[in-house]
Parts: sequence; structure tokens; C-alpha cells
Amino acid sequence: MIYLMVFMLFCVLYFFSPAKAEQKEEVKLEEIVVTATRTETPIESAPASVSVITKEKIELKAPKTIDQALNDVSGVFVRRGKGLMDTLSAITLRGIPDQKRTLILMDGIVLNNPYTGNVRMGGYYPEDLERVEVVKGPFSSLYGGYAMGGVVNFITKMPEKREFTFKTGYGSSWNRGEAMDDLRRTYTSYGDKLWDKLSIFLSYGWQGTNGYPNDLNIRSSKPSGTYTGGEYVTYYSSTYGVSTGYLVGDKGDNRWWDDGITFKAQYEFTKDTKINLSFMRNRYEYNYDNPHTYLKDASGNPYYLGTSEYTFLNGAGGRTQNTYALGFETNLYKDMKMKLNLSYLDIEKDWYVTPSTSAKIWGCTTPGSTCSYVTNTPAESYMGDIQFTIPIFNNQILTFGGSFKHDYAKTKDEYLSNWKDEDSKTGVLRSESKGKGRIYSVFIQDEIMFLNNLTVYVGFREDWWKTYEGYAYDTTQTPTKIESYPSKSKSSFSPKFAIVYKPFDTTTLRGSIGKAFRPPTVYELYRTWRSSTGTIYLPNPYLDPETAVSWDLGIEQKLWKDAKASLTYFENHMNDLIYRKSTGTNRDYINVGKAESRGVEFEIEQRLEKWLRLFSNFTYTDSEIKENTAEPLSVGKRLTYNPLWKANIGAEFEKSGFSAYIVGRYVGKMYADDRNRDYANNVYGSYDPYFVVDGKIGYQFTKFAKLSFSVDNIFDRKYYQYYKAPGRSWFTELTLKF
Repeated sequence: MIYLMVFMLFCVLYFFSPAKAEQKEEVKLEEIVVTATRTETPIESAPASVSVITKEKIELKAPKTIDQALNDVSGVFVRRGKGLMDTLSAITLRGIPDQKRTLILMDGIVLNNPYTGNVRMGGYYPEDLERVEVVKGPFSSLYGGYAMGGVVNFITKMPEKREFTFKTGYGSSWNRGEAMDDLRRTYTSYGDKLWDKLSIFLSYGWQGTNGYPNDLNIRSSKPSGTYTGGEYVTYYSSTYGVSTGYLVGDKGDNRWWDDGITFKAQYEFTKDTKINLSFMRNRYEYNYDNPHTYLKDASGNPYYLGTSEYTFLNGAGGRTQNTYALGFETNLYKDMKMKLNLSYLDIEKDWYVTPSTSAKIWGCTTPGSTCSYVTNTPAESYMGDIQFTIPIFNNQILTFGGSFKHDYAKTKDEYLSNWKDEDSKTGVLRSESKGKGRIYSVFIQDEIMFLNNLTVYVGFREDWWKTYEGYAYDTTQTPTKIESYPSKSKSSFSPKFAIVYKPFDTTTLRGSIGKAFRPPTVYELYRTWRSSTGTIYLPNPYLDPETAVSWDLGIEQKLWKDAKASLTYFENHMNDLIYRKSTGTNRDYINVGKAESRGVEFEIEQRLEKWLRLFSNFTYTDSEIKENTAEPLSVGKRLTYNPLWKANIGAEFEKSGFSAYIVGRYVGKMYADDRNRDYANNVYGSYDPYFVVDGKIGYQFTKFAKLSFSVDNIFDRKYYQYYKAPGRSWFTELTLKF
């Protein structure tokens, strides 16, 4: 069936080849972006390399999560090792490691968690999106912290007319247990514009899967006992590096569900004066069904290693997040524009369960004992932003304003009487950490058009950062740790300079240099915990912000009809990187790291008429740790989670009711270990290089209805991204639009 799908795709492309297509004049509208300058700017004049993924492209790809919409974008790495169920997925740009160093926005609202700086993508639905803007390079000059690698802004829909959408679908793994089994998905939305003044949008999405067993149980040596089964395998662990262990089973099917509600409204008093509000509620939960042992006792019954049964167990987890926003924009005087945005990010709960050594598959050794604990980290952010835009004469646009952000996060570990029930709290507190942070900022940017084909951007931002009311309580240390931490203040100056030059109508040259920063998180400043091996992981309330100085040079060239190519060279020089000490009983964070990344992005695309687009891109990123006194053996090694090569090649097709999308994605070898000890491939715990092909075909069989069929990992590539990555899977979906 796979080969039939590929054959049908190429038959469709041949049947509607240019020789058979009717020729029509097409009026092309100039593409506008807002994230690169905070104002509406033609993409060709933007002071950075910008990628835009429109709602049409998103619909053609049909990603299950919003980050997967960026899978084929150059310079962007989306790490999602086990598909839908990955709670540690990340979007990173240009070799700047970790999600906490790339700013993620939703309609301009910061989504980076104040506790860790990460972003949980579960519960957001791609169908809500109007477009995604990806701006690469340092943008602290406009957006402050986290924007070291760049900014990703997910922009949701606001309809101009009445529209109704209903989608439902089902899919599963091609071979049971190799990818997401029994994936069910449904989505409904309604939008309208009433009295030419009031726009509303309401949506609800839900999806769930029975998952697949992606987490293996490998012991460092063959366990003692009388049994059959299991095998010796090569694997990677942070303790032993690449070594040989004994595979005894897996931890069960990783099940998942998530849902999301979105409500938006906008009222236009006049053409220039608008008020808008929005609410989003996003939830997810995951768990594991009974684990699978590969061992049998003398009677042929499943054998779970007796007193080591807990090694087969993984706990459940989940998250509930609410986002509230209010915005107002108007013209104060002639062409002077003002925008005011207020928002509140409420992480109602963010929890997971850790089974202890006394946990059993069915519950606990002794009912009522503390055989596990639940970690819950509620957090909240209050944000405000005001911006003024003033044209000066005919060749300047001045943008300036200010913002504030107040963060609070608290994490608690509480003992449970039953690891399978997160609500079975015993009332005994294991540990607690909390803290607050605030940032006040001012920014300014001047866009100066010296010539019709030469524009210069100059800007800076000053951020005043403070953390306070830090506190830690930990009963696992002797004596019990109770500590209040001092407050700390710091300021960061983030300048930026960019130039855009168009020597010819078909050629655009860009260059920019800027400085960016990332403040330490509540986790790095105040969180303390003790591992099962006795290692104590300590915070550091005296940490300074990380900084980066980055520059790039690029060219975009229109070739022949409807063909274009671009080439960009970039460098990032990072300082004061925050690392945790890797040796000793007590391991705290310190500002010790220096690192560099440099690379090249290349893109080329050809559009054949209106209905067929061929594209290809690659990104080469060479990264290196230059200094790290916390882990001297990491110096000279590559930065973690940074593939050396990333490449995509694909085609998009839409004609006469038929649509098709196919893409091949290559991601090179990367490391999770600072010392790059996880060098082995095709073993559990490693991050393999891989090439996978995904495809989708669809047919609009009535004006209102469309049926689609997609296959991920068409050629069933087997690989690991620490966990066992999803194999081949299929999904079919019915879409109704009115």
C-alpha cells in the first residue's frame, strides 16, 4: 500500500504537468511579517532571515502538534523523539542549544515556562494557526530574554467572514506496537465577523493514542535469578557511557491525550482603533499501561525481577495551562500608532509521578507506605507591553516602548501511598522550592531608508532583572535543608544593527549583528533535589544571565520564473553559559561556559505554476564548547542537541481537488552528553542520525468535504532519539468546512 501511495502521488503530478495545465495570470501579494520589527514589514525588507509557514502550508502538511509545522524549515531543529507523547520536545535555532534559549510566542505572548524556560507544546492545535513566523538570530533588542537563537511566533486565526470547520480522523502504527497505536483526533471551530465590527473565533480540539512501548528496561549487568529470556545489548547511560547491558523488558505502552480550547474576539471601533481579548486552555496527560517483561520463570510465567520490579515502572504526568490576553491599538495622532498588550500565563498544574524502589506493578509493597512521590510545579507570569510607532519624514520609522514581566514558580514533591494514583497524597512533604522574578524593559528601534534600495535598522533594549523570595526545603538531605536565598539584581543591554540592500530587483543582501541574553530560571536559582544514588543537585542564587553576540550575512536571489534561492552564513559567540558541575556529591550550577556555533543555511524552491512547489534546504551547524570549568572534559566537544547537518527535500501539490505533500527529512548525529560519550548509533539512549520520508494525499470530493490519507516514516526507518522513535504509521481524516 505504501508503494501504491507513492505511485499515485507521482501519477497525479504527471497528469497535471505544466504541458497540460492552463495558463493563468496570477496576482502576487507582497508577504508581510510583524515579528522581525514589531511592525508590518515586507518580508524582503525584514532585517533578518525570516521563514513564514502559512495556514495553507500547515493544512497541506497536517502536523499533529504545532512544533511539527516547522519540521522542514531551514535553520530550525524540532526535537520530538517519541512523537506526540514527548513532553521534552524543543524548537532550537542556529545551533543555540535548549528551548530556553529560543523565544516562543503565541500571538506575541511569551510561552517559555518561568520555572525552566521550556515550552510544553501539548494541547495546542495547528488548525488554530493563521501562520507561523520564524525569525533567526539574536532578538533581545526587541524581545528581551530567551531570544538568543531567535523568535518563533505562532499567530492564531481571526476570521473575516463566517466559517465552520469540523475534522475527525483515526490512524495507527503500520505494525502494532511500533508507533502510536489507535490515534484518534477531532477538531471543531467556528468563526464569524458580525456587523463588520466584531470578529469572534472559538475552537476545541482533542486527540489521544494508546501509544507504543518506547522506554526500555536495560540493566547494567545480567540480573541474578532463575529465568529465561532477555539479551545482552549495547546502550548509553549518563553513568556508564556506551556500554553493554542486559535488556529485560520495556516499561509499557506510553499512552497520551490532550485537548485545547481557544476563544478570541476583536472589536473594531474604527479602522485604526481595535480592542481584542483571548483565552486559551491547554491540557495533556500521559501514563503507561502494564510493562512488558521479556523474562520467564521456570513455570513459563512473566518474571519481573522480584525486588527490582520497580525498574519496569514509569509514572504518569500531566499539565493544565490557561492563557489570558487583552490588547488595544489605535492611532494617537495622525500616523503615530500605539499598541498595548496585557497577558497572564497560568500554569495551573504541571505534575509527574516518580515510583520508588518499593513500588510494584499493582501498587505498593505495603498499602499506605510512601512508595512514590508526585512533583507538581504551578507557575504564573504577568506580562505587559506598550509600543509606539512614529513615521519620521518619508524615510524613517521609529518604534519604541516598554514592557514588564513578573514570574512566580513553586515546585513540591509530596509522597504518595500509591504510585498509580497521583491524588493519593500522604500529607508528607518531601521537598519544596520556589521563587519570583521580574523584568522591566525599555526598547527602541529606528528603521532608516537611506535609499530606495538601502535600509538600516538600529536598535537596543535595556532590561532590569531581579529575582527574589527564593526558598528551598528538602527532607532528603541530612540535616533537613531549610534555606531562604538572597535577592539578586542585574541589567542587560542588548543592541542590534542590521542592513538590507537590494542592488537589483531580484537580489536582496542582508547583514546583522546583535547581542542577546537569557536570565537564569527559577529551577537553576532555587531548585534542590537528591537522586536515588545520593547525589545532591543544588541551585545557585548568584547566577548571572547568559549572553551571546551573533552576526550573519545572507543573500536572497530570484532566479528564473517562480524560482528563488537564499544563502546565509551565521556565527554565535556565547558567554557565561550556565552548567551544572558533573562530579562530586554536591553538584550546583555555575556561570562557566563559553561556546561557539557557526554555519550555513541554504534554501531553494521552484514553483511550477500555481499548484506545484518543489523545495529543498539544508543547514550545516558546527558548534564547540570553548570553556567549561564545571566539566573540563567537555571542552572541544560539540554542543548538545545540535545536529551537524539537517536537510529537507519535498514537494507540495494542489490541483483540481487533489492535494499531495511529500518530504524527506535528514537529521545528522547529535549528542545529549556534554562530553559526547553517546557516540554509538542504533542503541537505546543515543541520538541517531536519521532520514525519514512523510507523505500525505487528499481529495476535495465536494465543496465542503475533503478526505486525506497520510503516512509518517514511509520506509519504516528504525532509529533512537534516546527513546525508540516511532516507526511507520498511517492516519486518515475527514474535513468539513462551511
